[in-house]
Amino acid sequence: MPTEPRSDREWLEADGLGGFASGTASGLRTRRYHALLLASARPPTERCVLVNGLDATVRSPAGSFPITSQAYLPDVVHPEGSRRIAAFEAVPWPRWTFSLPDGTRVVQEVLVPKEAPAVAVSWRLLEARPGVTLSVRPFLSGRDFHSLHHENPGFRFEPRPVDGALLWRPYAGVPGVNVFTNGEYRHAPDWYRNFLYSEERARGLDHAEDLAAPGTFEFDLSREEAVLLLSAEGVPGRSLPREAPPERVLEGLRSSEARRRAAFPSGLHRAADAYLVRRGSGRTVVAGYPWFSDWGRDTFLALRGLCLATGRLEVAREILLEWAGAVSEGMLPNRFPDRGETPEFNSVDASLLYVVAVHEWLRATAEKGNPPCPGDQEILERAVGAILDGYARGTRHGIRAEADGLLSAGVPGVQLTWMDARVGDWVVTPRIGKPVEVQALWLNALRMGGDFSWRWRPLYERGLASFRERFWNERGGCLFDVVDADHEPGKNDGAFRPNQVLAVGGLPFPVLEGERARRLVDALEARLWTPIGLRSLAPGEPGYRPRYEGGVLERDSAYHQGTVWPWLLGPFVEAWVRVRGGSVEARREARRRFLDPAIRHLDEAGLGHVSEIADAEAPHAPRGCPFQAWSVGEILRLDLDVLRAGDGRLEGGRLVPAARSSRRP
Repeated sequence: MPTEPRSDREWLEADGLGGFASGTASGLRTRRYHALLLASARPPTERCVLVNGLDATVRSPAGSFPITSQAYLPDVVHPEGSRRIAAFEAVPWPRWTFSLPDGTRVVQEVLVPKEAPAVAVSWRLLEARPGVTLSVRPFLSGRDFHSLHHENPGFRFEPRPVDGALLWRPYAGVPGVNVFTNGEYRHAPDWYRNFLYSEERARGLDHAEDLAAPGTFEFDLSREEAVLLLSAEGVPGRSLPREAPPERVLEGLRSSEARRRAAFPSGLHRAADAYLVRRGSGRTVVAGYPWFSDWGRDTFLALRGLCLATGRLEVAREILLEWAGAVSEGMLPNRFPDRGETPEFNSVDASLLYVVAVHEWLRATAEKGNPPCPGDQEILERAVGAILDGYARGTRHGIRAEADGLLSAGVPGVQLTWMDARVGDWVVTPRIGKPVEVQALWLNALRMGGDFSWRWRPLYERGLASFRERFWNERGGCLFDVVDADHEPGKNDGAFRPNQVLAVGGLPFPVLEGERARRLVDALEARLWTPIGLRSLAPGEPGYRPRYEGGVLERDSAYHQGTVWPWLLGPFVEAWVRVRGGSVEARREARRRFLDPAIRHLDEAGLGHVSEIADAEAPHAPRGCPFQAWSVGEILRLDLDVLRAGDGRLEGGRLVPAARSSRRP
């Protein structure tokens, strides 16, 4: 389906290695992360921008017509090529149709093949016309993808012929750029200065860049399709063949990628595939594009939707086994850095979410009649045991089980929960003590650990009784957000936040049931629900922020102070259905009221994907990462698991529908 070619509609082509190509439907680059060739030197990290973009001009007997546009400081768009876009489509890969004043129509495509650090860019005439040529000028940098590039004497403009291609090595220690093409290269080195990235400016960040332009590639479009095959040299991934002409290689890439992408049952299945990437000998989940790497919390929250709901159990197995080796003192890393090898252990919930993911994967494999081999089972049981042992005994950052069976966590200056915004030394939402969603996760993990060892059962029973006694806030008809706040016994934080939803939905075993659960869900719907997710703080609460905008300080201070998070729709809708008995009617109503409005967001911001966050107030403008793994994962989990059609029942707190829905977003 065609999409309006606007600069706030973004496309993504991920390579399965951490690298990607991305841009806007208008062709304008608005972020430092928009690029044609962005490769990962150590999948999925150490990402480098190699080819930022290009200028393209079509020449015919009627004149010369640019078909691309660039944004420059102060606010200049030149040339006017984006005005010639007649149509844009993001599926099966980005495709622009340009209509020129003389009636010439040109199609441009951008395709990233799976597990190759490469991109294929092509142009062809829709109707045969004599005397039509194309000139393409690539813009190169060779920088870390978080950084910006500026004119300097160290850039190496000269290419070197290698095996029928041209190879640029812009800087020492930076991957090279291979160009395999059916065009004729003309060397004309120059600098193009002061490219403007408007999204970076809006975020209060540096937003101007200089790029190197080594020369142009010239093509005769009247004779054949123009092909540029760009690939990163010296990084992991499969290489593109060069035995055949470039147009034949492109034909093979199109054919294989068309088959691979057509095999996905829905657009959301295809979107999910973008986040599943290589790490070491296994797999992991990129938390979001364009700037996140793989985060522990995001990986295991997203895994149930991206992998289990979609039936990709082998990929889930690879992820769980890869991360099993990262357990340290009972903790899994919050994230692996983009540079270096030292992981960051500052998450209380990542390890507990891992236990949940292991449990759900084992359940899914059992349902398929394909239980894990003894070696895999042993590795996973050992990892789960190490997590529970570490937390029960006590580990980093004050994480430890208390005498009441609940989990205490937190020290000043460290953000441990998913509400982790921090500016300098200021932790915006420290939530030190016993956060409500952490208890729900802890109790679920203890109950699941009881499947492996009986010794966790008494602690689970004690903790469950303490939770139901201590967290209920009768006056508010809800749960406290933190009890024993700041480690002060009896001090409770009553801020109305969405974290309490995990006590009823989003986890296999609810820890709050009955009339209290119904009151809680009703309050969440009344105060936090929006068509794209739940607010992170209720309007009227101290510190509430209606918009996520401004510089770093303004945005981070609003991140969890009202800003909407689409991933929370998953636990909320599951809770909403649970308190109504899990009936067919409840699931149908939930789909109509909650899921369908969220699915409409697939045509906004990150095309085919779901954004990281949105403004708390209407019109709930999408913000943050336009492509977010746990947002997509929870929408998939709702569609394919929680809300699937057929007769169903509640069994041990789990919704058990009888048949999958044929409906797909």
